[in-house]
Amino acid sequence: MLRHRVQAKAKLSWKQLSPAINQRPGMPSGARMPHQGAPMGPPGPPFAGSPSVRPGLPQTVMEPSRKRAATQQGQQSSQSRSRSAKRRKMADKILPQRIRELVPESQAYMDLLAFERKLDQTIMRKRVDIQEALKRPMKQKRKLRLYISNTFNPAKPDADDSDGSIASWELRVEGKLLDDPSKLKRKFSSFFKSLVIELDKDLYGPDNHLVEWHRTPTTQETDGFQVKRPGDVSVRCTLLLMLDYQPPQFKLDPRLARLLGIHTQTRSSIIQALWQYIKSNKLQDPHDKEFINSDKYFQQIFDCPRLKFSEIPQRLTNLLLPPDPIVINHVISVDPNDQKKTACYDIDVEVEDPLKGQMSSFLLSTANQQEITALDNKIHETIESINQLKIQRDFMLSFSRDPKGYIQDWLRSQSRDLKVMTDVVGSPEEERRAEFYHESWSQEAVSRYFYYKIQQRRQELEQSLAVRNT
Repeated sequence: MLRHRVQAKAKLSWKQLSPAINQRPGMPSGARMPHQGAPMGPPGPPFAGSPSVRPGLPQTVMEPSRKRAATQQGQQSSQSRSRSAKRRKMADKILPQRIRELVPESQAYMDLLAFERKLDQTIMRKRVDIQEALKRPMKQKRKLRLYISNTFNPAKPDADDSDGSIASWELRVEGKLLDDPSKLKRKFSSFFKSLVIELDKDLYGPDNHLVEWHRTPTTQETDGFQVKRPGDVSVRCTLLLMLDYQPPQFKLDPRLARLLGIHTQTRSSIIQALWQYIKSNKLQDPHDKEFINSDKYFQQIFDCPRLKFSEIPQRLTNLLLPPDPIVINHVISVDPNDQKKTACYDIDVEVEDPLKGQMSSFLLSTANQQEITALDNKIHETIESINQLKIQRDFMLSFSRDPKGYIQDWLRSQSRDLKVMTDVVGSPEEERRAEFYHESWSQEAVSRYFYYKIQQRRQELEQSLAVRNT
């Protein structure tokens, strides 16, 4: 698949691009990066893996029950990560602008990504076209060749069984599809809805001159039909073959057939032909589009001067007849010289277009899906790794330019985070310095503090005196 090749090229291009980023000045090889969006810190405990402990805070020991809960949470987080990996989108493959400016060679990857997006749109549009095409019947005209032959078994006076002592003949009706490209050969009976063989009524009587086969839901398909009857004279027979049309077809009433110019067709095609006749002759009411004003031919067929278009399918029921069967007249000969003769007839039948099977298999095909998914995951992992390497590079560069300022900024950031996590009121970092208590507001704050304490003590004394007096 083209998408496979595009993604393979993208993977190869990133194999060439990643070393260029990894070998930038100031970036150690093999260093791991914190998750994107995590607070940045200097090299040391956050990157080495050991937890950092703030001075003055006791290090808690996790209980076994909490360890189990943490393990379950870890499993749930791994499951959520796997689900999020499935929800990765096309936007996750795009490189940020800062990385593209840093590595000009990455433009080749972006061009390849744009081409892949166009390719995906084209494939999706074609899949929709195929799905719409599969909703419509896809038929092809083929030739079905019928072979009609018979054998004659003369009577044998010295035969032991009753079958051999009586002369009989056997009629065979077989057939095959000519120029059939499909590998699955269809049975002969699958083309027909019913088969009736009518023998000479004078020879076999009114109760035994018909041989009938009709399709049922439990019918087993066969490659041919055989009829065996006693007799030693040639017999004229008539074969009536009713094709199994899918979708069903109907024979039109003679008046409607002359009006539309079609003899046998499906119901949807007949309604479409009626609509074309209505539009061509402007029979639709201009004021009320729902009604059809009948002309003289329409009125003769539907027997009303005005009708709704929605009523036409119901009124068509009485005007549609079963299609005409295929009629073949044949002579069952008992002459030994005619035993090797076989009558052949070609019949036009409709079969499924072999392209329909290929289209269905294309829609259901998942042969390359796993490989494409694996390549997608590799691309996402590579992009994520590149983003993390860029974050680490920015950290290294910021630290190299101003180590003191960066450490102070980092400490302030950690202090803010600690405040948020521990719900500490005030600013512990500033309060531990002596300069904090030499501000202009400190005198007033001390006076307010002592006043608050005096008022609190007075209330306590008054409450205790009131209790003693009672």
